[in-house]
Amino acid sequence: MHPIDCLPPLREVIVKYGLQAKKTLGQNFLLDLNLTQKIAQAAGVTDQDTVIEIGPGPGGLTRALLKTNARKVVAIEIDERAIHILEQLKDIDPRRLDILQADALTINVTDITSAPRKIIANLPYNVATPLLIQWLKQADTFSSMTLMFQKEVAERITAQPGSKDYGRLSIMCQAQTVCKRVFDLPPSAFTPSPKVTSSVVHFVPHTPTIPPKLYQSLELVTKFAFGQRRKMLRSSLKGLNVDVPELLEKAGIESTQRAEELSLQAFLRLAQTFQGFKTEHSL
Repeated sequence: MHPIDCLPPLREVIVKYGLQAKKTLGQNFLLDLNLTQKIAQAAGVTDQDTVIEIGPGPGGLTRALLKTNARKVVAIEIDERAIHILEQLKDIDPRRLDILQADALTINVTDITSAPRKIIANLPYNVATPLLIQWLKQADTFSSMTLMFQKEVAERITAQPGSKDYGRLSIMCQAQTVCKRVFDLPPSAFTPSPKVTSSVVHFVPHTPTIPPKLYQSLELVTKFAFGQRRKMLRSSLKGLNVDVPELLEKAGIESTQRAEELSLQAFLRLAQTFQGFKTEHSL
């Protein structure tokens, strides 16, 4: 038996340390160790990997990650109450577990870990999307990300053109990674139970990822294109402050199309053309 299996159940640990979930921190604890094991397995951890976990809370997923053969597990937690619980895990595996009390939004995880890196996390709902966008901008520094979101966010991440969920987040994720919804978790799996179903999404960065400047242009183009998604592109892209009909013509896109009709490739072409436009007109 693994030493971690001798630890008390998570519900007892939460009571002992007074770790009631805080709404302000977006906390919903996953206490079913079979499910945390399933998430760890979906990530395909090897003995070369440094695993980064965000918001471990009482450490259910941390326990599962330490039972993999990961070279190192770095747990980043903002809540001081949870740090005391995680220290029990560090007593069991001091060499492989590092605990960092910090706000994940304010740190660059690549500065504190070595490659190859995998992020595996049950993300707090209130910071899940901002964290994802932050990591997508440096997707080439991770070998994969296995992350939990509200199901509706997961559907937006993996959505295809023409669907109601297809939007800016779909493009920003799919431009940098192959993303796949792996499985769903019911509200009853969490304490407290959220009002929504959750989904685990696995991301594998493209090789190579797209250049930072092109990604920046893509961010801007999609912001305007989906900002008024019911309008034709000739109207919605006016905020770019360029000759929109000429931009669309150069990109080979019909001006009467709407954002939700464009493929990822078309958006990349549009972003690239826009980039060239800016360079051309700044000369």
